Amino acid sequence: MKTLNKPQVAVLAVAIAIAGAGTIFFRAGSDAQAEPAAAVPVVKIQYATERPVSDTQDYTGRLEAVDVVDVRPKVPGTLLKVHFKDGQQVQQGDLLFTIDPAPFQTQVHQAQANLAKVGEQRRLTELEQARAQKLIASNSISRKDFDALDHGAREAAASLKGAKAELAQAQLQLSYTQVRAPISGRISRAEITPGNVVSAGGDSVPLTRIVSDSELYASFSVDEQSYLRIIAPSLKAGARPTVKVGLANDNAFSYSATIETLDNQMDTRSGTVRVRARIDEVSPEMLPGLQARIRLQGGVPYKAVVIEDALVGTDQDRKYVLVVNKENKVERRVVETGPLQGTSRVLRGGLPAGSKVIVDGAFRAPGTVVSAVVAETPKPAANAVAGGLQ
Repeated sequence: MKTLNKPQVAVLAVAIAIAGAGTIFFRAGSDAQAEPAAAVPVVKIQYATERPVSDTQDYTGRLEAVDVVDVRPKVPGTLLKVHFKDGQQVQQGDLLFTIDPAPFQTQVHQAQANLAKVGEQRRLTELEQARAQKLIASNSISRKDFDALDHGAREAAASLKGAKAELAQAQLQLSYTQVRAPISGRISRAEITPGNVVSAGGDSVPLTRIVSDSELYASFSVDEQSYLRIIAPSLKAGARPTVKVGLANDNAFSYSATIETLDNQMDTRSGTVRVRARIDEVSPEMLPGLQARIRLQGGVPYKAVVIEDALVGTDQDRKYVLVVNKENKVERRVVETGPLQGTSRVLRGGLPAGSKVIVDGAFRAPGTVVSAVVAETPKPAANAVAGGLQ
């Protein structure tokens, strides 16, 4: 076997190294060709557009009756009868309770008798006055006697007026034994049952309560900023802001109302002012005291970006929207949110018109390069902002 010298060994080693490197390069190249480049994820977007909006703000309030009356007896006595059923509708003037009229009927009879007596006295003094006038003309009686007879006639006339007033008062007291409805509305239960003695006056126990239900207020408290932004401009323009009202079980705001009264000052402790709006058309299901959802709307219209509320995400105390920026990357854009209008959210800042808002797509991690495709219709997915929390 022939032995290789040192120069030959060196040449052979270099050749083997080159061959090995070529093999490695070939395999690496083959592997690279076997793995295609990853596809760019596609996301659906909508362009943010501006539109004229008016501010709205939602509140929780209560329905209140326009008129509420505690029915109290005006005369004392024994309650004889209740003439209504609990909770029924009553009309103004309907008979509600009867108090024993016997004592007051007696007073009427006494006043009638006194009136008859005083009337007879008045008739007699008038006759004497007429005779005295004839006698004084012929100087048949003294001036002193004439003046006494004339005074007696005038005094009798005054007594007659007093007797008539006493009779009218007695008749009025008798009429109060029939307790009638002072207003129309829905009546509560009878707080006192027949057989009990009732007292009269403002400190007496109410017999029942009537609330008007044909007209209702929606009462709520408005914060200072909403007052200045929505209510004040309308008042300055000489108009009354309107509100929408919904009941607790109503997803919509089905009723309209107009602000009628505001408190005369802002409550400095709560930073709110009390507002009452009269409901235009009252539904039979509405009762005073029910909780109400109230949407205040009005103010000066302005332009703002409006997007689906489902596209707005929350990160602690910040609101954001996912967009595709100029570099075709997903970007989290912090926004200033305004009021909710249906399913849409008004944005007061942070998202210029024309921004590409992501509405659907699996890859939403900020910084991801994506391919944006305009969505045909607004279709915010339930998880449209989930990726932004990664």
